[in-house]
Amino acid sequence: MNNALELLAPAKNADVGIEAIRHGADAVYIGGPAFGARYGAGNTVADIERLADFAHRFHAKIFVTLNTILRDDELDDARKLAWQLHEAGADALIVQDMGLLELDLPPIQLHASTQTDIRSAEKARFLRDVGFSQIVLARELSLDEIRAVHQKVGSGETAERPLTLEFFIHGALCVAFSGQCYISHAHTGRSANRGECSQACRLPYTLEDKQGRIVAHEKHLLSMKDNDQSANLRALADAGIRSFKIEGRLKDAAYVKNATAHYRQLIDTILVDAPEYSRASSGHCSYTFTPRPEKTFNRGATDYFVNGRQPDIGAFDTPSFAGEESGTITRIGPDWIEVDSEENFANGDGISYMARGKTLSGMRINVAEGKRLFPNEMPEDLKVGMPVYRNRDQAFERLLEKDSAERRIPVRLMLGETADGFGLCVCDDEGSSIVATTALAKEKAKDPRKSLVSLGEHLGKLGSTDFKATEIKISFSAPWFLPASTVNALRREAVDMMIAARETNRPRLPRAVPVEPPAPYPERELSYLGNVLNNHAREFYRKHGVELIADAYEADTTPGDVSLMITKHCLRYSYSLCPKEAKGWVKGVNAEPMTLVNGKERLLLRFDCKACEMHVVGKMKKHRRITIVPVPGH
Repeated sequence: MNNALELLAPAKNADVGIEAIRHGADAVYIGGPAFGARYGAGNTVADIERLADFAHRFHAKIFVTLNTILRDDELDDARKLAWQLHEAGADALIVQDMGLLELDLPPIQLHASTQTDIRSAEKARFLRDVGFSQIVLARELSLDEIRAVHQKVGSGETAERPLTLEFFIHGALCVAFSGQCYISHAHTGRSANRGECSQACRLPYTLEDKQGRIVAHEKHLLSMKDNDQSANLRALADAGIRSFKIEGRLKDAAYVKNATAHYRQLIDTILVDAPEYSRASSGHCSYTFTPRPEKTFNRGATDYFVNGRQPDIGAFDTPSFAGEESGTITRIGPDWIEVDSEENFANGDGISYMARGKTLSGMRINVAEGKRLFPNEMPEDLKVGMPVYRNRDQAFERLLEKDSAERRIPVRLMLGETADGFGLCVCDDEGSSIVATTALAKEKAKDPRKSLVSLGEHLGKLGSTDFKATEIKISFSAPWFLPASTVNALRREAVDMMIAARETNRPRLPRAVPVEPPAPYPERELSYLGNVLNNHAREFYRKHGVELIADAYEADTTPGDVSLMITKHCLRYSYSLCPKEAKGWVKGVNAEPMTLVNGKERLLLRFDCKACEMHVVGKMKKHRRITIVPVPGH
């Protein structure tokens, strides 16, 4: 059973990825030049190679997203890119489109994207059997549901077919089941499944009941708080999760540094408390700051459905970063405010507050004089007694702008004698060891004690390398003298040899071989929710027993009103109108349709109470980009 706990961090570019590794990530996921499901977060193959070279020094891994659904005319370019990424040193490809599995892909490990919507053991087993080695489970699963998947497929039913279970533990939450949201494409022609989501879920909506009565006015009703599983990591590990994933491929370096360091420390605590788990990469980290995820962009925190349905998962007031509540306004002057707070404010801090109409507003503090704050521009809508929040902590941000972490691989050094000189042995904790030698006539030291101290000091000078000496041993038959220049040269040679040995011994991720005969897909029919946009994907599903295959929604052949979003978030539940949960007069209320209104846009809400899901129903608009995908014979 794989018991290594992997911390998987995001990177919008190679520099951020390098910082993620420095701050403790065991693996980084990043977009390549195309097809990466995040418009504007692409990177060159050369950048991927630079990041992989750095990560591999610590036996960390680089996963590249190739996870959009693809048109037929894009498949060959995607195939060529997969080979280029493999040759650049990428360790795995994150994939959504099953058409890719019908192509001549390189021998690189495949991971199933969140867009494949994995909520059941049957789906997980199928993906394992067609060649995936790691899959990310739906964010909406509970611990019991995760455990059920793990018990059936998590450790592999045979030693030859292991499957690593991955789970999002931090960052922004898509309100819809991943891969099952089409609002963006319907309204703007920008497909979430092709990396161009317009984020309609962050817009304000008015909620109406069947009679047109307003239940909620101008609230961000589809906007979720941010995911935070800090308190659940050990429980997730015990349930079968082995890869802990931080969301945020569009986030800046400060966010990635802060979140990665935070979870690195939590996972390290688990590794100490639970020796049955092991590290997924090399090195130990030290930091110049104390990680505080609440200091960088977030919409509040929720553990979502991991511990069952919770009443307060929505960020209905604002989809922006309000920050931590920091005090209350006590006085207002012509160009200043005074705040009753235990915080120490600084020049450059950002302050936010809920203005009239519950709209989030903000200001930058030019000068902070104790509790008196002078904004760069004095707002007109401030009131005494109003709570204020700090959404930029200038001192904290400055710490993260500098070099803020160091990662070193522990090694043991032993200097001994050879027939014609001396040898330096270097060993790590993962089985790599080397011996560097130098020919030198043996000459006794005039001051043995001083000579031994000097030898130890020069051997331990590993500060500019990836290594840190945890033990230095000198084993001589007599107190021999070695010039400092000789020791330094021997140490440098030993470090170079150790780097080469570790690269030789670096674990490579194997590509899983699909089972034969082809594993049957759990269903015999695929609707537009199957996201089949090309003929190779169609061939893939036919080979696996699917008889009826509809076009992806992005093919623009799905007419009329359909479910544009399927979500476990339920507005009836949020407003105490759930027939299962309600008391008193609400008990007799059926799951009647409700409506979301944004300007002229009206979206019908239908409730599947048996599945405990909400469907946002609508149809395509005419004024948008249209890409017609011809499907021969269909």
